[in-house]
Amino acid sequence: MALKPEPTAPFHSVQHALRILEVVAKHSGGVDDTVIARETRLPAHQLTDLLRMLRREGYVEQIGDGAYIGGESLTLLGSAAADRVHAVDDKLQQSLAALRDSVGAAVYLSRYVDGEVKITQYADGPRMPRVNEWVDFRSAAHAMAVGKCLLTQLDHDGRRDHLSRHKTVRLTSRTTTNEKVLFRKLDSQPATVPVLDLQEYAVGTVCAAVPITAGQSVGCLALSLPLEHAHRLHQAAYTLNREAAPMLLSLTI
Repeated sequence: MALKPEPTAPFHSVQHALRILEVVAKHSGGVDDTVIARETRLPAHQLTDLLRMLRREGYVEQIGDGAYIGGESLTLLGSAAADRVHAVDDKLQQSLAALRDSVGAAVYLSRYVDGEVKITQYADGPRMPRVNEWVDFRSAAHAMAVGKCLLTQLDHDGRRDHLSRHKTVRLTSRTTTNEKVLFRKLDSQPATVPVLDLQEYAVGTVCAAVPITAGQSVGCLALSLPLEHAHRLHQAAYTLNREAAPMLLSLTI
């Protein structure tokens, strides 16, 4: 399976965040934002936003004189292999729960594993129910925001392989079943714009997804809303895109 080379906005944010963490790690006794700015060469507004995110997510802490040191999350995610797996899962679940509450929607992490769509983690609630899997998600990539977002990250042959095993069957009147049309939509999807599903998988449900690709791992972050809340979809998708960076950072460290 080959990936498309086009990077995403969260990917760039994570690259910058990793540069900041490298500077913090190098100055084990603490480092102020002036030194971080000089060594990372990041613009002031971008550095401020990233430091705020890193503090919120526990990757850095500020000590008495305002200097930055490594935080608890950085320590946990940098631990031994077995502990790191649990630490990453816990961190991602905490982030998903916070994102669920922030956007007021069920949220999902998904990966493309061994040629299949897999929801790896999710956070829902009584007023934010997850999507009813009335058709196996593995067979519905062509109709779901999650599936289409994952397919956009594959090259042409990877998509062909997937659709040779999972046909583009009609699930609702809005489902795209023509492969050429589907490929054209996937090719024209901007990397920094959320992929939408407007009742294509299930009547009464709208969804959005953004890519979070770490190395050769194809993944995405997604949300779903009942149709009566469709007016909130674009704002929720914007928040989803903004919050993808912390998720990707947890997977990258």
